Amino acid sequence: MSARELDLSKVREHFPVITEEALGELRKRIGVKITKTVEPWVEEANRDAIRHYAYGTGDDNPLWIDLEYARKTRFGTIIAPPCFLYATNRVISGYVGGLPGIHAMFAGTNWTWYLPTRLGDRIQTEVYLKELVEHQTQFAGRAIQQIYHGDFFNQNGENIAECDSWCFRTERQTARERGQKYKKGKERKVYSDKEIKHTMQMYADEKVRGGEHRYWEDVNIGDELSPIMKGPMTVTGFIAFVQGWGGLYIRAHKLAFKLYKDHPGVGIPNAYNIPDIPERVHWEDELAKAVGTPGAYDYGPERVSWMSHLMTNWVGDDGWLYKLDAKIVRHNPVGDLLTITGKVMKKYKEGDRCFVDCELLAVNQDGEHSCEATATAILPSRDAGS
Repeated sequence: MSARELDLSKVREHFPVITEEALGELRKRIGVKITKTVEPWVEEANRDAIRHYAYGTGDDNPLWIDLEYARKTRFGTIIAPPCFLYATNRVISGYVGGLPGIHAMFAGTNWTWYLPTRLGDRIQTEVYLKELVEHQTQFAGRAIQQIYHGDFFNQNGENIAECDSWCFRTERQTARERGQKYKKGKERKVYSDKEIKHTMQMYADEKVRGGEHRYWEDVNIGDELSPIMKGPMTVTGFIAFVQGWGGLYIRAHKLAFKLYKDHPGVGIPNAYNIPDIPERVHWEDELAKAVGTPGAYDYGPERVSWMSHLMTNWVGDDGWLYKLDAKIVRHNPVGDLLTITGKVMKKYKEGDRCFVDCELLAVNQDGEHSCEATATAILPSRDAGS
């Protein structure tokens, strides 16, 4: 074994299997409010926190980052991107309890936003385990879908959002040795100068609606949303997201070893026999492949945030992203390039509110689905004079 290879015999010691006993203990937590968890990455929506999250998802909408611009909008101040709330609760982001040593793959969130997160808001959350659902998957055979419900409140006690968010718990060794999803494998793409130039042009052409009204009356079923691009994926991009979102287990020095002491299953030996976090599947190919994935890959909350980015670009400052139901269907390893598209599927009114339902899809360079979502937006109405 070379110095740069993982000792899989040591790694496998941290790859236990799902037991009925552990699953039974986890079921006892259903419906019980979680009162003790790791502190959130963000408690206050200050300018730095909002900007770091927006930049971490590649979103430069001035509504999130330009105070002078934002003051002229209906909000009167900077607001946070909708999925910024991931940074305010680690459980909703995938920091799941129970089943020690069983890998957690973030797999989706159903969001509802009632109010904006405004500059200066302090966010409090209430979270509980809602449901456990057993599945048979191509990725790892048996998998446990672990669903949490979260409610988000500002400093005034107003419920600004709620969501159901879930991970799939999978046996790492089973996924690597018997999983079928990525068995075929493929070479990591090498891009030509022409392809990189095209990518640059796609980013330059990204349309942010901003202050230009998108009236409900002007939207038609079948309308296509202006697409956005994400990638090509790099470890640098994954780190940029972590800077805004916070990560789940990332700690340094004394704090890291306190984590390993309290949660021994978290400290998986690296190539130098130093305990390190399972989250390093996002930047370390060797561990990513050891748990059955194609290589170092992006984060799940990051992918959901991209879907909301498409919608907020489209609805503009006077629209509102009300609901987003997004599920992760494929990892995006280093090198993948995603195009995210959307289409209007339905429009309707409820009382004085005008709704539009859209289907969203993120597809990689090989035509493989990475993330699928449905979204509901509330748009201003010309008839209502809003």
